[in-house]
Amino acid sequence: MRYIKTSKQRARLMSLAQSLDPIFQVGKSSLTPEVTEAIRESFNKRELIKISVLKNCMDDPRELAEMIAERTGSEVVHTIGKKIVLYKRDVDNPKIEI
Repeated sequence: MRYIKTSKQRARLMSLAQSLDPIFQVGKSSLTPEVTEAIRESFNKRELIKISVLKNCMDDPRELAEMIAERTGSEVVHTIGKKIVLYKRDVDNPKIEI
């Protein structure tokens, strides 16, 4: 289900993400099932996460972002450089109003 419907909502999430530090790093081994599961579990505690793609990762960050979003049921807020920001609304207790 898509929660980000307007550019204004996306801009709000992008501004909230500026103060976030990346909580995951994707490196040489790319997107492993363990990393995917850890990202999925992190959405239990937060709705907005930032991921850093390391220089030794040969995958395109935009493609990685789409893959992660598909596998975790989240949405890509934006990808800039080697940083990925994802959003997944907590259905029971939403913390971020967009």
